[in-house]
Amino acid sequence: MNYPYMPKSTALWLIENTALTFEQIAEFCGLHELEVKNIADAEVQKIQGLNPILNGQLTRENISECEADPSARLVLQEAIVNAQNAQNKKGIGYTPKLLRQNRLGGILWIIKNCPELTDGQIARLMRSTNPTVASVRNKTHKNYSEIQIQSPIVLGLVSESALHDAVAKAEKSNKK
Repeated sequence: MNYPYMPKSTALWLIENTALTFEQIAEFCGLHELEVKNIADAEVQKIQGLNPILNGQLTRENISECEADPSARLVLQEAIVNAQNAQNKKGIGYTPKLLRQNRLGGILWIIKNCPELTDGQIARLMRSTNPTVASVRNKTHKNYSEIQIQSPIVLGLVSESALHDAVAKAEKSNKK
């Protein structure tokens, strides 16, 4: 399912500027209906509304149709859906700041659980550098004592399919 960029900001704008139901907004934004009600009830907004029409995510006609018929659903524009699908095919791109500190734990997990992968393959998978992977492998990284081993798949740093593909590629090259 494809959702708009910045769903809470989009939901806030739709609440303030349209007569859509909370259910319609929640389904479009990929949020729970109670979350949308909470955004609507908040007196002081810590988020700024984001106009989905200016972003090309929705059309004014689609919003008007849904305002007239509560059973109708908002539809994300085809160009946005295609862009998101293309981005998903590349794998996980941007790593949020909160998860970057967990990258070392993911590298250590891969080193322990997938020993057939080279430092270069691990660096590519984890979007890190060869020296960082080597220092974690050699236990010489400055933060090595603070690293908590966690699966990078669970953390959302690597897709499961990308990890399986890399392991299969490494095993194939090792057999030769």
